Amino acid sequence: MNTQYGFYVDLDRCIKCYACEVACKQWKGIDAGTVSLRKVIEVTSGKFPSVKRTFISMSCMHCEQPACEAVCPTGAITKRAEDGIVVVDESKCIGCHYCFFACPFGIPQYSDGTMKKCDFCLDRLEEGKDPICVATCPTEALHWGPMEELSELAREKAARKLAGSTQPAMLISE
Repeated sequence: MNTQYGFYVDLDRCIKCYACEVACKQWKGIDAGTVSLRKVIEVTSGKFPSVKRTFISMSCMHCEQPACEAVCPTGAITKRAEDGIVVVDESKCIGCHYCFFACPFGIPQYSDGTMKKCDFCLDRLEEGKDPICVATCPTEALHWGPMEELSELAREKAARKLAGSTQPAMLISE
């Protein structure tokens, strides 16, 4: 593999505006109330009176070792050699849900009998544009690119790579 693309989420900058989530649905033509290829989740930590709420924009982690790909019986899920992006060929997907159960992050979702997930907006990347979630984020909390570059950016913010046996390609600021 030449490189591994990933996402970096700067938690200090995310304001829970949901612009990334809405833009993704609009770009992909997904109706409200159905699947979300990118979603903002809330994580609460600490104990009263020091409770902290953090918001994280989540999508497919495009793992270095995708568990979803390993269990797909039809080969519908593949990892692109040139950039590490994990893609789904919906014409091969039989909707068995094996990928959902294998994914440690619960990312795969289903609509019309097939699995759906983030593909880094490949159509935009081919035009030299950022993924729509990154392009839309008003606070520049979302970043994408080669993991080496994101690691440098994250180092400035004391960020860390999300841990997991699948080696997710995602960095999160502390």
